[in-house]
Amino acid sequence: MSQVYTYKYPHPAVTVDALVFGFDGTDLRLLLIERGKEPYAGKWAFPGGFMEMDETAEEGVLRELQEETGLQVVNMRQIGAFSAVHRDPRERVVSIAFYTLVRLEDDSVLQAGDDACKAHWFHLSELPPLAFDHSDILMVALQTFQSDLRLALWGEESTLWLQQFKKEDWKLLAERVEHFMKEQKHDRMDNLDKGL
Repeated sequence: MSQVYTYKYPHPAVTVDALVFGFDGTDLRLLLIERGKEPYAGKWAFPGGFMEMDETAEEGVLRELQEETGLQVVNMRQIGAFSAVHRDPRERVVSIAFYTLVRLEDDSVLQAGDDACKAHWFHLSELPPLAFDHSDILMVALQTFQSDLRLALWGEESTLWLQQFKKEDWKLLAERVEHFMKEQKHDRMDNLDKGL
C-alpha cells in the first residue's frame, strides 16, 4: 500500500511544451495551436499542457502533442525548464520545454483536439504573437537547434531526427535558423531604441 504525503507548503504545477519544427526541403515552419480555453483563449501557443501524476515529462509532452495536434513523434530533445514566477496567470507553473524536427509531407494532416481549437504550421517569418512566455522559449529552442545543427555539420554528433535529412538540408536549416534569430535580435534592438 502506497502512502500519500501532504505538506503545508504550496507546490508549483508542472507543464510540458512541444516545439515542433517542420522542414519541407525549402522552408522551416513551427507548429502552433490556437488555445480554446482561458488563459489566452484565441491566442497561439505551443502544443502542451499539464503533466499527469503517473508520467514522465517526456511521456507527457508526446501525449499532449498527439492530443492537441494528432501528430505523433518518437523523439524530442529537452531544452530546459522555464520558471518565471508570473509566467502563467492561473497559478505557479513551471514548464519543461522540448523540441524536435519533422519532415513536412504534403499529406500530413493536423487534427486539433483536447483544448486546442486549431493546429497550424507557421513559417518562422510569419509567426503570430505567442501566449505565455513562448516567445522566450522559442529563442532558447532555436539556440539549441542551432547548436545541434553545428555539431551535426562538424561531424561531432547528430540527433536522431536530423538523420532523416541530408547534409545539404542541415546547411539550409542552419541558414534559416540563423536568419530568423538575426531578425529577432534586430527587432528587439529596435524596440529598445523606441523605449518599448
